Amino acid sequence: MLTQIFLHTPKWVFVLFAALVWLGAKQLFANSVGLGRVTVMPIAMTGLSIFGVTSAFGDSPTALLAWAATALVALTLVLQRGLPASTRYAPASRTFHLAGSAVPLALMMGIFFTKYAVGATLAMHPDIRHEATFALAVPLTYGFFSGVFAGRALRLWKLALREDRALYNVGGA
Repeated sequence: MLTQIFLHTPKWVFVLFAALVWLGAKQLFANSVGLGRVTVMPIAMTGLSIFGVTSAFGDSPTALLAWAATALVALTLVLQRGLPASTRYAPASRTFHLAGSAVPLALMMGIFFTKYAVGATLAMHPDIRHEATFALAVPLTYGFFSGVFAGRALRLWKLALREDRALYNVGGA
């Protein structure tokens, strides 16, 4: 059965998987990234997450509300945690210096494999989308991943705003 699932998977899904693994693997090592990249990845992955919910459940208010509530809770929890001590922001170049982390890779793979598993499950058992457990578990899972992604980006934005304000206040005094 697993072979049949892989054989019926469109080729572009494997390309997307490889691209996400590559992007995530790059973040295992310390690097410098710009403000734009810090913003784009969470937006893209949140878009994929919302697409996963809507492709499975349409515009179901319950599914979307479950996704949004879980994303908000996860975002709030992440915002309560501090950044790693080695995280730095350079206002002049608008770049962050980040330690390597497996979290972005885990989040990307989580969203990807959730989307893949939900798609395969719905292809084999279309009526499962009406079962309460499935209809709640899927949006909660997507919401969690999106909230963590967004929270991590917002922590960096807060650092950037704090550093930019400090630079502006020093220069304007």
